Amino acid sequence: MTVSDLAEAIVDHRRLVIVAFLLVTTGMIAGAMQVEEQSSLDGFQTDSEEAEALDRIQARYDRTGENVTTAQVVVERENVLSKEGLLEALRYQRALRQNETVAGTLAHRPGQQATTSVASAIATAAIARERRVGNARGQSADRSGDANGTAAATGSGGVPSMDAQIAQIESMSDAEIEATIQAVLTEDRAELLMLLPADYEAGETTADATMVLVRQDTRGEFVSIDTAPEFLVESQQAMAAIGEERGGATYRVFGVGITADEFATSMNESLAILGPFALLFVLLVLAIAYRDVVDVLLGLTGIGLVLVWTFGFMGWAGIAFNQLFVAVPVLLIGLSIDYAIHVFMRSREARDRGRAFGSDATGTATPSADAMKRGLAGVGLALVLVTVTTAVGFLSNVVSPLPPIQEFGIVNAAGIVSALFVFTLFVPAVKVELDGFLESHGFDRRTSAFGSSGRLNGLLAGASRVARRAPAIVLVLALLVSLGGAYGATQVDSSFQTTDFLADDPPEWTESLPAGMQPSEYTAIGTMDVLEDEFVRQDLDAQLLIEGNVTDPAALERIGGATTRLGDTEAAARLPNGRAALTSPTTAMERVAATNESFNATLAASDTDGDGLPDRNLEAVYDALYAADPVTAAGVIDRTESGEYRSVRITVLAASSDETGSLVSAVRDESDRIEGQGTPADGPGPSVEVTPTGQRTVITQQISKQILDTVLWSLVVTLAVVGVLLLGAYRLTAGRGSLGIVAMVPILMALSWVLGTMWLIGMPFNSITGLITSLTIGIGVAYSIHVCERYYQELDRNETVDDALHATVAGTGGALLGSAATTAGGFGVLTFAFLPALQQFGLITAVSIGFAFLATVAVLPSLLVIWTRYLGPEWASEELAADPPVSVPHTDPASDD
Repeated sequence: MTVSDLAEAIVDHRRLVIVAFLLVTTGMIAGAMQVEEQSSLDGFQTDSEEAEALDRIQARYDRTGENVTTAQVVVERENVLSKEGLLEALRYQRALRQNETVAGTLAHRPGQQATTSVASAIATAAIARERRVGNARGQSADRSGDANGTAAATGSGGVPSMDAQIAQIESMSDAEIEATIQAVLTEDRAELLMLLPADYEAGETTADATMVLVRQDTRGEFVSIDTAPEFLVESQQAMAAIGEERGGATYRVFGVGITADEFATSMNESLAILGPFALLFVLLVLAIAYRDVVDVLLGLTGIGLVLVWTFGFMGWAGIAFNQLFVAVPVLLIGLSIDYAIHVFMRSREARDRGRAFGSDATGTATPSADAMKRGLAGVGLALVLVTVTTAVGFLSNVVSPLPPIQEFGIVNAAGIVSALFVFTLFVPAVKVELDGFLESHGFDRRTSAFGSSGRLNGLLAGASRVARRAPAIVLVLALLVSLGGAYGATQVDSSFQTTDFLADDPPEWTESLPAGMQPSEYTAIGTMDVLEDEFVRQDLDAQLLIEGNVTDPAALERIGGATTRLGDTEAAARLPNGRAALTSPTTAMERVAATNESFNATLAASDTDGDGLPDRNLEAVYDALYAADPVTAAGVIDRTESGEYRSVRITVLAASSDETGSLVSAVRDESDRIEGQGTPADGPGPSVEVTPTGQRTVITQQISKQILDTVLWSLVVTLAVVGVLLLGAYRLTAGRGSLGIVAMVPILMALSWVLGTMWLIGMPFNSITGLITSLTIGIGVAYSIHVCERYYQELDRNETVDDALHATVAGTGGALLGSAATTAGGFGVLTFAFLPALQQFGLITAVSIGFAFLATVAVLPSLLVIWTRYLGPEWASEELAADPPVSVPHTDPASDD
């Protein structure tokens, strides 16, 4: 059965087609209602040494298990270290515990409360001091307990309760508080100095801000800057609300609950505000292209059905909607608009020609049915080629090791096939029915094809003339631009920026919107700026887990060297005392030795070369460290219940979110050097295994790189598969496989232009923008096939190459312009979104589609002229070889084999 036979069958049995299609659509609607949303990146994680090492660290050192996240609360007032300032912070912490929404999420550690603050440290130190004094006097001096005594003053694990801490500060004079501050906030208390501004000097009794850390249980849910379970969102919003209700200070809450909520809110509000403008633009362009309200509505209906079928497939296949799938509707809308415009415009061209095709099922020829049969016969093969090549190309993603990437390819393929069914079965059938009904009531349904007349026709005709007269010049210029784009592609930044997922203050123009449409106030990025400018970010830690023979002095020597080098790197955060925000066994020993004479003596006895590090009896030194300061020792050295030392760790905090990439590189380098895989001067390493890790640093970068590598690989595989399919398809349908290679060239050029543009404007190539560049392939393949297939058909219909080229560019080029302008402009509106990631999404979509159109209309015709000259039908080659050109009769289209 030929394409013409299929076109005739569809039109002649259109009512049966409509009924069958609606029945299937009903089932797809049921499937679409079953689609679940996967809002986390959990599915992108594969088992890795880094992730497993983090689990071991959290189990061995944090003692809270692996499901903990920390919210950072910035408290600002004139002096947070005054008596009232300390009480304000303590009462805020007590309010958190008393709030049901927050209290249910708090993660308690043995011997430590769920919140950490300078105020708590000062109150606890004062309580401990009074107990020591009381014990020395043989009496209780716990003024905070009163009649309830010590039992009422302590919480779980013997830690003073919040009520006890508040009572202690209330009972102290200003002088006592200042003395306690000077005793507690010393240079060796790094964990407390990190909770004060960077300009704070140890021992000072004034500071205009401090930070409260709140540890929360994630209950096994994956969390990231744009993903958090609802209970964390609600709890951190409650933290902010509690702060707003208090008048003693200004509170800023930063955590995954806040950032995830603002990410979702800013995206939804951007789409809600800009969506109507995008839809209005699409309708305007479609109205210009179609000049027919019925066709516009029918085209939009077809787009909606494609999306319904796609989501229905996802529902029945059990595929959840994840973050990468945001690119799927864009591609499908773009292809649907392309399919619709070509079907409509081809039928209009056929109707303008007025040629008879056949008869409908009733035996009476109708102009609309006749035109649709010819239109489908002309464009049907191109649509099938577009569908097969693009769908199979995206199916190549099944080779990815990441399930979401596999599903991304499968869903795209299903959507593309759905678009073929919708716009070659349902839409043509409905259009013929509607046209017949309207014409029977006196409405003229004849409309010219877009670009077939007027100024646009002249512009497109000019493009075909340039291609005919100077194809070599056009290709040289395009090649030079492509080489520049290829160079830019090698320079594109692929780093992950946290700020891309956080919305800044909405632009001023939103203030003129009606009250109900104005966006929310976004605080996360402002709070993050305060944290990075004035504090040390507690959540940006990179760690080295050293396991094996950790009591080997050679291992400790390398750990000491790594500690020094990491402390010197600019990527490491600095404490108010100027030291790096870093902890390790060597820093712990140095700190304890400075205050504990017994441990200092043990350390000195084991240090035979005077470098400050023990080089013998290391196990005994670790024992002494645990005896002198078990809390400090347990933070960096892991000891089992049997007394065996199985691991140690180094923890360093990043100076800012922008420095996480540099810090990760540094810790990976030190990992190799400790193991003996670094510089030759390091020599063979000790018998230890070192694993770099850290949720927001090493692991986040690893996931981002893994996604990016997979996206890049899938682009390459998709291009290769599409190229092979095009070569084979044109070998079978036209007898000339070389035409498939010609069709690929504009796609590759457009891809290089897109990547080069990303480099020029400073846009990173990340998991989102990388996937959107797949539009360049998907849309580019469609555009190229339409032009190549049309040109080959026109060579058979026309007597000269000039006529065939003009008919191709003017006819198909007009449809492509309508399709490209509609899709690029509609999604380009998103460049005005509040979320940087959404801005990038809109811009790269518009750029990809625009370049795909430009390469197809401006470059491909020149390629076709050169192809015709050397590999095309014999008569056409002779015509182009003639000077001046002459019309050569043609009857035998030869192949290029």
